[in-house]
Amino acid sequence: MTEQRYLPDADRISVLTAMVMLAYALTRLILAPQFTLELQLPGLYFAYPFNLNMLISLLAAGLTATGMDWLLRSHPSLRGKRTVEHWFLPTLTSFVIGVPLSLLPSGPVWWIGFGIGGILLVLVFLAEYVVVEPADLLYPLATAGLTALSYALYLILAVALRYGGTRLMLVIPALFPAAILVSLRTLHLRLGGRWEFAWSAGIALVCIQLAAGLHYWPLTPMKSGLILVGPLYALTDLAAGLREGAPLRRAAIAPAVILALAWMGSIWVH
Repeated sequence: MTEQRYLPDADRISVLTAMVMLAYALTRLILAPQFTLELQLPGLYFAYPFNLNMLISLLAAGLTATGMDWLLRSHPSLRGKRTVEHWFLPTLTSFVIGVPLSLLPSGPVWWIGFGIGGILLVLVFLAEYVVVEPADLLYPLATAGLTALSYALYLILAVALRYGGTRLMLVIPALFPAAILVSLRTLHLRLGGRWEFAWSAGIALVCIQLAAGLHYWPLTPMKSGLILVGPLYALTDLAAGLREGAPLRRAAIAPAVILALAWMGSIWVH
């Protein structure tokens, strides 16, 4: 098979990134009141605060998914194939960018976060474009980059939610789909295009149970984030090893090491 290299059109990726990031920039210019979505059940009362930042994050995530499809339509190897699997990480990236931006105060720190978010978005767009064609020269690098970025995004989301003091009833709906998307896309890349919905849902369920148990512990945001991202990586890697046919004992070695390193790291960070 002849190896080639494909990169997206610079104008398309620039327009798409600019539109998504412009949506987040508008949150600092437009002031809108916050209101609460209330749900009264027998013996239970749920109140979800809703504001412009949350709405913008949801709209930007949808814009990113449709924009990723538009970007991929120019790939010469696509040939009418579906692009759904390439939406997951860009959509998650867009949503995760909005969480810390909504928490950071206005000023230089916010603009630094804004710039980093834009860079992450471009990197995800580039990597997803490359992995359309397995014969691409950059395919191994793009696959490794997407895997690393997916776990980094989950860590950023967990840290940002902890830093903002988000209530548990909002933490779970944020971390659960994020864990599913990260696990599902990672397994899809590693297993050559196979979908592992059951494994991904089970892994996400374990992760949110751990998140719920740790929610009221006196942990710093980074400690909490490392404790949560360790099991996500370990369980996803274990699932991939088992689905590839490796014996349980051999498949569990690398995940156990990574989990131990993540949890040891959480001891040393502040």
